Amino acid sequence: MRKGELTRAAILDVALDLASRDGLEGLTIGLLADKMNMSKSGVFAHFGSREDLQLEVLKLYHHRFEQEVFFPSVKEPRGIQRLKAMFARWVKRVSVEVASGCIYISGAVEYDDRPGPIREELMAMVGAWQGALLRCAKQSIECGDLKADTDPQQLVYEMYGLILALHHDARFLRIPGSLERAGKGFERLVETYRNPQSPAAVVAQVN
Repeated sequence: MRKGELTRAAILDVALDLASRDGLEGLTIGLLADKMNMSKSGVFAHFGSREDLQLEVLKLYHHRFEQEVFFPSVKEPRGIQRLKAMFARWVKRVSVEVASGCIYISGAVEYDDRPGPIREELMAMVGAWQGALLRCAKQSIECGDLKADTDPQQLVYEMYGLILALHHDARFLRIPGSLERAGKGFERLVETYRNPQSPAAVVAQVN
C-alpha cells in the first residue's frame, strides 16, 4: 500500500473505534484529527466530507463483520450446522463488542428517523445480513433439518431478538452470564423448529 493508502486505512481504524464508542454522529473531523495528530485539512484530504467519512466507517465495519461472521460460516454444510455457526460467530463478535459497541445497533437508534445516505447504507447492510440468515433458515428447511412448516422469517426474527437482548444485558446492564444465556436461548429456539426425523435429530435421540 502507498503512504496515502496506509494513512487513510489508519484514519478509518481510529474512526471506527470512535464511532463504536460514541456513535456515528459522535464522529467528527476535529476529534479524529486530534486522535491522529493531524490537521483537519489533512483528514479532509482523505475524505471529502464528514458524511463520506461516516459512510466509509460503515463499510469497514460491514467488511469486518462479513470476514469474522459470514464467510467462515458459509464454509459449513448447508442446513442447521451452518445456521448454528452463524449464530455462534455472531455471539462471539458480540462478546468483543460488549466493550466497544455495535454500529448496527447504535446506528439503528441514531438513524431510525433520520433519512439520508447513511441510513440507507446502514439499512442495506443490516438487510444483507438478515437476508443471509433467512436463506440459511430456508435451506435448513429444504434439507430436512427443520420442520417443513417452519416460518423462516419468524426464526430469524427470534434470533435477532436474542442478540438484541444480549447487547442490552451484557453491555448496558452488565449482567454476568449473558453470553451463556443467549446460547441456551438459541438452542431452545432451534429445538422448537427441528425436524424430529432429520438425520441429526435421530442421531441425537440414539445417543
